[in-house]
Amino acid sequence: DALQVRCKGCSDRDLLALTTEARSAAPEKLAILVNARPDIVLAAGAQGVHLPAAGLPIAPVRRALDALPGGPLLIGRSTHSVEEIRLARDQGADFALFGPVFETPSKAGRMAPRGLRLLTAAVATGLPVLALGGVDASNARQIVDCGASGLAAIRWFEDPVAGGAQFQAVLRLWQAA
Repeated sequence: DALQVRCKGCSDRDLLALTTEARSAAPEKLAILVNARPDIVLAAGAQGVHLPAAGLPIAPVRRALDALPGGPLLIGRSTHSVEEIRLARDQGADFALFGPVFETPSKAGRMAPRGLRLLTAAVATGLPVLALGGVDASNARQIVDCGASGLAAIRWFEDPVAGGAQFQAVLRLWQAA
């Protein structure tokens, strides 16, 4: 449903160009979200912003984006606890990424996996939750079974052909759930 443009270390100009290119190439129904940069969202005509856990506060971003013509834009928040999800929900986020659910190299030694029990509790908050962190074809069914609204992955799609075929199978799981 969405593609997040995230390019740590990119210049503002390069991030805008990347987002504009993603927006141009994407099917109309695919939402393009930009990591941490509402200004790039507006400049590129993207559909929303994904705010890091320690990023901009949701409420003023929501007020600013809702004041613009063209319909509501999506706001997501990275979260690592059920309390952070509740806060994001109460501040007006449209969804939350929650994780890491499983072991992942990007968080090794910095953040312990949250696990399926906490993912289930996160889903129970009522805010749509996407699972992130160590997600791949081997554990996607567990995420579906926890009731998550979706999943997010990085390493899984490093090989777009293999990852894409596996992902199609996961999409069929959600349709059947």
